[in-house]
Amino acid sequence: MQTKIFSKIFLFLSLLIFFYVFYKSEIYWNSSLRDYYGKYYIISFTLIGISIITFFLNNEFTRYFVIIITSLICGLYFIEIYLTFFSKGGRIEKQIKLYEKNTGKNYDLRTRSEVYNELKKKYENVSVKVSPRNFLNSENYFQPLSGLSKSKTIYCNENGYYLIYESDRYGFNNPDDEWDKEIVDYLIIGDSFAHGACVNRPNDIASVLRKLSKGTALSLGYSSNGPLLELATLKEYLSPNVTNILWMYFEGNDLNDLEIEINSKLLKNYLMDPKFSQNLKFKQKNIDQIILKKIEKEKEEVVKNFKVEFIKFIKLFNLREMIFFQTNINIKNQIRPNEDFFKIMSRVKNIAKENNSKIYFIYVPDYYRFVTKYDNSSYTEIKKLVNKLDIPFIDIKEEILLNNDNYKDFYPFGMSGHFNEYGYKLIAEKIYKYINLN
Repeated sequence: MQTKIFSKIFLFLSLLIFFYVFYKSEIYWNSSLRDYYGKYYIISFTLIGISIITFFLNNEFTRYFVIIITSLICGLYFIEIYLTFFSKGGRIEKQIKLYEKNTGKNYDLRTRSEVYNELKKKYENVSVKVSPRNFLNSENYFQPLSGLSKSKTIYCNENGYYLIYESDRYGFNNPDDEWDKEIVDYLIIGDSFAHGACVNRPNDIASVLRKLSKGTALSLGYSSNGPLLELATLKEYLSPNVTNILWMYFEGNDLNDLEIEINSKLLKNYLMDPKFSQNLKFKQKNIDQIILKKIEKEKEEVVKNFKVEFIKFIKLFNLREMIFFQTNINIKNQIRPNEDFFKIMSRVKNIAKENNSKIYFIYVPDYYRFVTKYDNSSYTEIKKLVNKLDIPFIDIKEEILLNNDNYKDFYPFGMSGHFNEYGYKLIAEKIYKYINLN
């Protein structure tokens, strides 16, 4: 009798896992990440099958099965405890020692909420980075493409200190007076790499280009943007005085991001209708209101931080991340540039031509291509597509792979993340040199 109770509980939990996977895959992400959730479907179906089989086993066999399952679950959570509290701690300790040795400064161990609360005591306008992607599934009547304007904006800490920048009039990471210049020499479009994560000015790409050219550079990059959000941003904020448009493509997730963004009816208008616009330059007050509401909500979530971390623990977050690490890389690189990506790049080229601007495609490599066997099929197809559109292709991957012995020099403490100050400087110099020699 007791063994049948176990079978019922096992079946119930298996069904619960299945319905959760179904909700995340088919409803929350609107089927756009079905490839990613495929492995979880297989696991949930396997658990359901095993739980049904246990109903037909004799009591003695079922008892042994219960012991095995219980031991397995306990073992998995012991591993999760190690990964949560000990493994990551070792990595942080290495970073702290390296940072203090190289700079003589203390590594900033504060949480983002702690930094926010401290800055709020000194400044009236303080914000945290809120990506446009956060509003893809919202019920707002428009889609924000930037952050809170004219505020101290807290972003990320990968190099031992927090990136904190004063946002411009439209909520981007620029000195505000750059918008008043007669000529914009460089307009940068992209995701977090164009945004300047995780270094302070003057070490981001836009700042280095300003220094090299003694001219003007504007970054319209924002964290988690994909090609469709970037197209929308270009259409909304491009001005007629732009000389060079720098389209930064990150091989690590841009095509994944596009699969999510293409499901937004509002964003798709930018692709289907060349004249479509939300006139966001005139809606910054509305954008600021939406961002502030999101920040307040995040502040409430910070209070619930323990609950969030506990849920991650229950879901074996760190263990799953370790197990599926290589799988996720392979899935990411199995995605190929499709017709939507081609249309976006065609539209970008037309926008540049109509604006009398030159357009450059900058291919940014993923850290993991240097540490694992990497599928280059997508790279080859994208380069062929860009060349077909007759857009100059600036290959940062080749620059790092062929001209430098140690790729780790360009990343925070040699570990995965965005580029460090040296890495961004190298990219900016490569871009500047390419444009001025061609």
